[in-house]
Amino acid sequence: MRALFFCMGVLTCSLLYSWKSVKIADMKENLSIAEIQELYKSGQLRMPDLVQYYLTRISQIDQNGPQLKSIIAINPEAMEIAAKLQEEYDNGQIRGPLHGIPVVLKDNIDTADQMPCTAGSLALANSFPKEDSWMVKQLRQGGAIILAKANLSEWANFRSNVSSSGWSALGGQTKNPYVLDRNPCGSSAGSGAAVAADLCTIAFGTETNGSIVCPSNNNGLVGLKPTVGLISRSGIVPISFTQDTPGPMCRNVEDVALSLGVLVSSDRNDSLTSVPGREVLRDYTKALNKDGLKGKRIGRGNFARGFHHRVEGLMEQAVKDMEAQGATIIDFEEGFDRSMNQASFEVMLFEFKDGLNKYLAGLPESVKVRSLADLITFNKEHPAELRYFDQALLEMAEAKGDLNSPEYKEALKKMKELSTKEGLDLMLRKHKLDAIIAPTGSPAWKTDLINGDLYMGGSSSPCAISGYPNITVPMGQIDGLPVGISFMGPAWSEARLIEIAYAYEQATGHWAKPNYRLRVE
Repeated sequence: MRALFFCMGVLTCSLLYSWKSVKIADMKENLSIAEIQELYKSGQLRMPDLVQYYLTRISQIDQNGPQLKSIIAINPEAMEIAAKLQEEYDNGQIRGPLHGIPVVLKDNIDTADQMPCTAGSLALANSFPKEDSWMVKQLRQGGAIILAKANLSEWANFRSNVSSSGWSALGGQTKNPYVLDRNPCGSSAGSGAAVAADLCTIAFGTETNGSIVCPSNNNGLVGLKPTVGLISRSGIVPISFTQDTPGPMCRNVEDVALSLGVLVSSDRNDSLTSVPGREVLRDYTKALNKDGLKGKRIGRGNFARGFHHRVEGLMEQAVKDMEAQGATIIDFEEGFDRSMNQASFEVMLFEFKDGLNKYLAGLPESVKVRSLADLITFNKEHPAELRYFDQALLEMAEAKGDLNSPEYKEALKKMKELSTKEGLDLMLRKHKLDAIIAPTGSPAWKTDLINGDLYMGGSSSPCAISGYPNITVPMGQIDGLPVGISFMGPAWSEARLIEIAYAYEQATGHWAKPNYRLRVE
């Protein structure tokens, strides 16, 4: 529990720190990156002020008050980093749009500092990585302030067949800030709740299947799951080499665009960041076009319909809103072969064993868990790990062979063909579509530590399994619970999806801040 104890001590000390340029109580909530940069430019706000503001909110909202439990550790160097970056700024050395912007990272992303990288597991409570992940190196080079690490579904939700999203043995159960007895969805639960509660400007999660877009849906955010290979995965606790990707979770599309260009450099330790045909931009803000829906052909399939009648009502209104902005909506019948999902699961089992064994073997020698087999044994020896949920997926993965197994190669080939050539590529080409839309998910369900998630439906799998991009944007609320709409496209189409999502967001304006209700009345 060192990480949590350490977190509390650092926060207590930091709250004694005072800056005179602005009163914390007078700070405007939910500032965007552009608004913050304008305040920095005018001298009305200084970087340590903003860090102090977020630390105060973490104390008031995350650790006290509603007790969201979205933050698992606070960076004790955050105030010092802010002061150094402010000095650079004062001397005219501005690194880019994220200079001085406090960010929260899901706690499966390595940082070489005084915060451990735990994946929510007691087994890694004292695991301090030797170096930053490639993504974090880029964030630091861009001037971002790593404020804290976020709670998550333990091992990014790849542990038990029955579990509660947002629960980890180390961090406890994260709450949904809109209605506190509702689930934030996972596995990037803490990242989603933290941004929604304005505990940071932006957060970064990771997704293998749904773990960015689902918590963005449940927490009323814009979340981008990029093309696999757009952002490096080296230094991130893995599930699947084929499907894993980090991505930004923000309160608006512009912040997604501003953060994305900082993170797209190739990494020799992640071969998918150097594949032929990889298309990246250094500035995705060029895609922020309020008229971005005009002339677009948007497809609406049957593969993610009918799981919630009130969500269908919001989708019908979204279609009308897009048509009013000049888009043409094409309904189509093609769906996905269901065996695609089973093939994907088989691939994940093989790749999880391979990737996790390599990750654990590379940790400092002080970490005693060195393999998946060691982890399974550790959990059996520590009752708190298995207090609520089993480790069936860990045991299934351990029983698999290596990546030379014919079963793995066959499943990998099958999932790729069904999700791309016979799936999204076919739909996009046949109907000449710029994007495909679907409801991201249902309203948040009640958190249940006995029976696990009551997940009603969603649309993450096609893009997750194909490795294609998917951006979700708020499209309304149901009894105060946010619901999102997803925009999906082919590989490397992030700029086009950002353009479409931005135009929809600007025309509809469905984002609303949470009010921490105890329950739905």
